[in-house]
Amino acid sequence: MNLPKFDPELSVDVRKFCAEIGSDPLLVQGAGGNVSWKDGNALWIKASGTWLENAVKEDIFVPVDLVDLKTAVAKRNFSTSPKVLGDHKLRPSIETLLHALMPHRVVVHVHAVEALSHLVMSDSNSDLGALCGVNIAFTKVKYSKPGGHLAAQVYAVLQEHTGIDVIFLMNHGVVVGGENIIEVRQTLFRITDALATDPIVDSAAYLAGPVEKMFDDYSRVSDAGIQQLALNPVFFNRLQSDWALYPDHVVFLGALAHTYPSWSAFTEQNIDLLPELAFVRGEGVYAKKSFTLAKKAQLRCYFDVMVRQKPGTPLVALKDDQIAELLNWDAEKYRMSIAR
Repeated sequence: MNLPKFDPELSVDVRKFCAEIGSDPLLVQGAGGNVSWKDGNALWIKASGTWLENAVKEDIFVPVDLVDLKTAVAKRNFSTSPKVLGDHKLRPSIETLLHALMPHRVVVHVHAVEALSHLVMSDSNSDLGALCGVNIAFTKVKYSKPGGHLAAQVYAVLQEHTGIDVIFLMNHGVVVGGENIIEVRQTLFRITDALATDPIVDSAAYLAGPVEKMFDDYSRVSDAGIQQLALNPVFFNRLQSDWALYPDHVVFLGALAHTYPSWSAFTEQNIDLLPELAFVRGEGVYAKKSFTLAKKAQLRCYFDVMVRQKPGTPLVALKDDQIAELLNWDAEKYRMSIAR
């Protein structure tokens, strides 16, 4: 099948915007987030596992049959698989159906830190209410497994509320729709500005020792903020109770944080049983050579969320069954396999 025709000007605008937000870790982290635009009977969607920051220099978008997706939505078939138009080796995003059911021509879904920092709180209603002052038509949905489950939740909300441009996904992120990139960009930045929270501590408030300790093939992760997770007692304590807060964090970093009370407790463990990523209290955050840039991006995002929480603020972590369905999902295993 030949590739569908598309609006070259819109395509260029979308790609430039993706490169812009993709290079901002407070908006997009590694292979996270997805962007789409509708053109005739085609929906152009970011391919699973690709990075938005590469949108200009790489071909990261896949065209799928929009008519087929709309037919599936009309039948409440949220488990449908997108039909790719043309010959593409990459898979369309896990959230393709979510983009299809949004009525807007351009849809952006990101895990913006300023929003995510509120969406993991036990009581986020008053915080989201701040948006009312900037006249944004928004709603929210409770956490659901990404993909078809989430699409079904969003569909139900859109049936109840018309004129919605922004959907907050609890423990996940934010979806923004608009007629063009200008609209989407303005709305996205109005949201992040409205929900902006000053970090509670400097990213290097607690300093690691001047000499880096070495053990096996581990090395200290080269990020002053990430190091605070082990050096700052407040953040270290959060690792046990508030680790699995949103999908990408779990998919890339696992179900739990491997913490050690001291350097000796870490090094005395059986090497074969040691994890890829370790948090050693008062010493630092250490990772094996296999720890990828995609994983590092997610770990930095976790710190950026934590540093915006006031001490003692109760957070909502994903439940064991929610974690298990993410880690045992073939679609996420595929995304991990191609994310660097």
